[in-house]
Amino acid sequence: MFKTLNRFMESWEFEAASTQKALNQLTDESLSQEITSENWNLGRIAWHIVTAIKVMSSQSGLSFEAPAKDYPVPDSARFIAESYGQASNAFADALKTQWTDENLDEVIDFFGNKMTKGTLLYFLIQHQIHHRGQMTVLMRQAGLRVPGIYGPSKEEWTQIGMEAPQM
Repeated sequence: MFKTLNRFMESWEFEAASTQKALNQLTDESLSQEITSENWNLGRIAWHIVTAIKVMSSQSGLSFEAPAKDYPVPDSARFIAESYGQASNAFADALKTQWTDENLDEVIDFFGNKMTKGTLLYFLIQHQIHHRGQMTVLMRQAGLRVPGIYGPSKEEWTQIGMEAPQM
């Protein structure tokens, strides 16, 4: 749970930049990558990350312009990546202008669950991390380069002058 907007913004900036790096690697062809036909494909997960920012935060009364309809999924990877950047920035701007640190202790109804606004912000970050992890597996299956987030990815070890861990 976050107690100050500044602490949240520090975390959001890092996580949003990390998500943007992953989304920027997607191609139109990769959006159809799936584990099984019974599960969401890469494009569906990516678009869900975009729309969830607005859908989830709207439960708190926060108001900003961003996509909120998560189906149908766009067929343009570039559009998805650009939409994420716009939604993420609009969300951050709305927080800075509509909330104060005191708002973070207010209790809201989040799809039938009571939580503070500070907890909702934590949940938003965790939700994004969860789906970003799913994306990276599908990205590997699609033959895409996966960017390092909490450390170097397989491809990035040599760029920093080190040998990649053994398989």
